[in-house]
Amino acid sequence: MSEVTYYVALPFVFSDDGLAAGEATECLSANAAVMRAEALSRKPGHAGAIAFSRTGDPSSGDFSDGTLIRKFGDVPDDLSSL
Repeated sequence: MSEVTYYVALPFVFSDDGLAAGEATECLSANAAVMRAEALSRKPGHAGAIAFSRTGDPSSGDFSDGTLIRKFGDVPDDLSSL
């Protein structure tokens, strides 16, 4: 199977330890991920959100590191675990 790019909006919520990732939402395009992340960043209880993409081969599970598209509000500085 060929490589596929996934676009994701990921909110960050307040937790006892600071910030924690919320439930990710897969989107159809980079623009949709940005719009969804912006909306998620404004929800009560959310500190912020990011839009990012990942490219890889779903059949092998081999994916590249996430690529940040845009961030909104307060998000962790270290996003290497995407």
